[in-house]
Amino acid sequence: MVVNALVKDIINPLIGLIVQTKNLDSLTFTISKATFHYGNLISVIMSFVSILAVVYIFFKVMKLEKLDLPDEDEGK
Repeated sequence: MVVNALVKDIINPLIGLIVQTKNLDSLTFTISKATFHYGNLISVIMSFVSILAVVYIFFKVMKLEKLDLPDEDEGK
């Protein structure tokens, strides 16, 4: 929920400044009778990347990536 709010209220307006629109969900293009809402896709990707960054930083700070490595002293 926090990530969605961050993306919706902070990141999307910043991207909107670049592409000159207030609402990314309004970004669409049409081919024949099919309408593609690529603005919504951008929002979902930003949410995913934000969550991915938080999980990555959490693992690095907690040093959890070293849990599955054998100790050097055990092999001797």
